[in-house]
Parts: sequence; C-alpha cells; structure tokens
Amino acid sequence: MILSKILEKICAGSGLFSYFIKLLIRNLDRVFNFNPQFLVKTNSTLRPNYAYCIYHSSILAKRLSHKSISFIEFGVAGGNGLIFIENFAKKIKKTLDINVEIYGFDSGNGLTEPKDFKDLQYWFKEGFYKMDQANLEKKLSYSKLIIGDVNTTLEKFFDIYSPSPIGAIFHDLDYYSSTISSFKIFDNDEKYYLPRIFNYFDDILGTELEMYNEFSGELLAIQNYNLKNSSKKIVLNRNLITSNNEKWRTQIYYFHNFEHKDYNKFIGGTEQEFLNKNISLKNQ
Repeated sequence: MILSKILEKICAGSGLFSYFIKLLIRNLDRVFNFNPQFLVKTNSTLRPNYAYCIYHSSILAKRLSHKSISFIEFGVAGGNGLIFIENFAKKIKKTLDINVEIYGFDSGNGLTEPKDFKDLQYWFKEGFYKMDQANLEKKLSYSKLIIGDVNTTLEKFFDIYSPSPIGAIFHDLDYYSSTISSFKIFDNDEKYYLPRIFNYFDDILGTELEMYNEFSGELLAIQNYNLKNSSKKIVLNRNLITSNNEKWRTQIYYFHNFEHKDYNKFIGGTEQEFLNKNISLKNQ
C-alpha cells in the first residue's frame, strides 16, 4: 500500500524519472497483471486517457447495479485504440466482475471530404487515416466494427445491437460535421446509457499548426450540442484539470443527462462516509 502511494506520487510528475517509472510499471504489468486501479492512478498504461474513462465508468456502472457496460470509439482508423480497450477491459471484467461490450464506428475509407472551414480543411484531408479492416478484424477478439457513414450507421445501431448501458465514448472523428453527427448517440432511450458518461475528445488540443478552437472542429460540436439541449450537457471535467501535466486531463468531458431516472441515485458510499468522519468535531 505504501509503495503504491509512493509510485502514484512519482508518476504524477512530468520528468524523466516519472516517465521511466511509468514505462517500468507498463512492462512489469505483462508479467504481474496489475490491478487496473493501480495502473490508472499511476497513469502508466499506453493510453492512460482511455484507461481512466474505462475504469471509472465501470465503477459508476457497478454502483448503479449494472452487470454490463458498453464502450464506444468513434474514429477507429488503424484500430490501436480499440485493441487497447479490449485488453484493458479484460482487467475490468476480472477485477470488477462486469461484462463489457465494445463498438467501433468508422467509415472504413478514411476521412471524407471536409465540408467547410469548420472541418479544419487546413489540417485534415480526404482519405486520411484509412482502416485495414480485414487485418484489424483478425486482431480483435469481440469488438464490433460498425462501418459506414456515422449518420447512417447510428440510425440502426440501437435496433441492431441493443447495447448495454454506454459508460465511455472516445471521440476521434476530427471534423465538426462528423462529430456533431456522432452526438446522435445520445438521443435514444435512457436504458442505453449511464446517467453520466465519460468522454475523451482527441482533437481539442494540438500544435501551433493545428490551432484547435471553439469555432470549429470538436469544440464547436460540443458548444452547439449544449446550446440545443437543455437537459443533456457535455462539460469539461473539474476533477482532473489541475492534477498533473498529462495533457489528456483537459480532454476528458462528462455527458450529463439530468432527466435520467438514475441521475439522482446516491452513489457516495465509503467516500462520503470518509468525508463525514473527517469534518466531525474533534476533541481538542
């Protein structure tokens, strides 16, 4: 326990020593199969952003008494993200005793032609990020690839697959037009969702050449979705943004459905017991 806390503190840093400790933990995990909570707290997985969303959404699902959960990736491309989700989900299933379903949406042919400036024409081009579907399918164990235009595939998704409650979504469709279309994922019956969903947005931080902004791309899609919906909102997390120097911590957003039947269900548990105990009047 003490060693774990020390490693967590070291891994919260940003220097070379922190980097090498994370790398060491990642390699040792192949032998010792560490607990997913430890890997999340040390940010030592290959995709700590994905691991964070997968682990914490699964915890929420368990507290809401769900026996299964769904994870979705929009923009599969080469498939490395989907493969990571599968591998980390094995730890989740074993540790938390919860079943996992995984769905990956992609055109299969790379990016379509950008529609206008909102699709960041200066940075993305038609044909980028093509998928080798046949090769990827050989490497996947149970994830389901949903190939085609997201506008079309989402229309039939729930009828065909009837997914377990969606707990985490990974957004990497690059364009404003594709991203705003993908938000139709939030429009179905509440039984298909946790009341609060973890979201990772890939294209909201970048270089001096990318210059992402709230008037185009994924950020504009989030803004316009929130303007059009009063009881459903996509909001930047407030618990991670000052934690450490991992840039992905400002790419995690939470979807709230304020009218979901389970939205107000109490999940405080031991954490609230701890807080209540700490604020009680102490004998001096």
